[in-house]
Amino acid sequence: MNLGPYRLPNNVFVAPMAGVTDRPFRQLCRRLGAGYAVSEMAASNPRLWATVKTSRRLNHDGEPAPKAVQIAGADPSMMAEAARFNVDRGAQVIDINMGCPAKKVCDVAAGSALMAEPALALAIVEAVAGAVDVPVTVKMRTGPTREARNAVSLARDFESAGAAMITVHGRSRADAFLGHAEYDTIAEVKRTVRVPVVANGDVDSPAKAALVLARTGADAVMIGRAAQGRPWVFREVDHFLRTGELLAPPSLDEIRQVLRGHLVDHYAFYGEHAGPRIARKHIGWYIDGWCEDRRFGAARTGASDPTQAPGSARDVAARLRDAINRAERPEDQLALLDDYLDHADDRITVH
Repeated sequence: MNLGPYRLPNNVFVAPMAGVTDRPFRQLCRRLGAGYAVSEMAASNPRLWATVKTSRRLNHDGEPAPKAVQIAGADPSMMAEAARFNVDRGAQVIDINMGCPAKKVCDVAAGSALMAEPALALAIVEAVAGAVDVPVTVKMRTGPTREARNAVSLARDFESAGAAMITVHGRSRADAFLGHAEYDTIAEVKRTVRVPVVANGDVDSPAKAALVLARTGADAVMIGRAAQGRPWVFREVDHFLRTGELLAPPSLDEIRQVLRGHLVDHYAFYGEHAGPRIARKHIGWYIDGWCEDRRFGAARTGASDPTQAPGSARDVAARLRDAINRAERPEDQLALLDDYLDHADDRITVH
């Protein structure tokens, strides 16, 4: 599919996630099959642009085009200024955050709170689209609440205001991340607008991606939480959508290479002090995945619930997670992971 002047390699995208989709993670996901990635949201307040946190969020060095920056805020003129600021520094797409349900974001009338203020939401899209000459996209939810779904009318207005693509997460602001995403609203948005529509919410497997595309008619799917600790999900989904066939899971050797490469990039990006602390959550997500992967079983056991027994995969993983969280140096975290992976064995499973 196309986004403005850019031809995207496929229709499987990385969702912007605060504190997750930093540059190392985005680059990893792109290498593993994602066709497009958006940065974690950056504040529109100019007073925050010089902070270390924001400057890292706006760092796209070495990323493939198009480099997309998501901005968040509730003031049209400030959002327009933020868009110009980012385009001047290399952003090739500006994404407007109207989907984040976090309290600290909604409390300042930004993120998904804007869906309850349609006039303000429209003014922001108009201001941003008028301020820059790159594609402007919007990520939103189905509405403020399930009973007040207004994504369809907003999408129509956003398209008229200049939005080049619209992503809809199939939950309302009030739902946060509870329950299940619904796709009927996304389908109605797709029927209403002519610009590309991206479906987001609970896409966690190749089969689910195919189902969501069929249910909604959307042009692409966006994957968020399912990629945490499992970044190869993008190539699995892309391969299935193109061929109808499932890829074999990554080998243990490849998992080691992916994890090590991710962490080395991560430590280089954040530094030796902050890097290990920020890496803990990423490593934890990989470990969570290993607990579900029989290839990482730690021991055979006759317990009625072997995953909870001493020596089980979960027990060993819990000890590893605790050691990772106490490790303060990159080399210590890497050594712990190497020791764990050295003992993973295809022949050992938990029954």
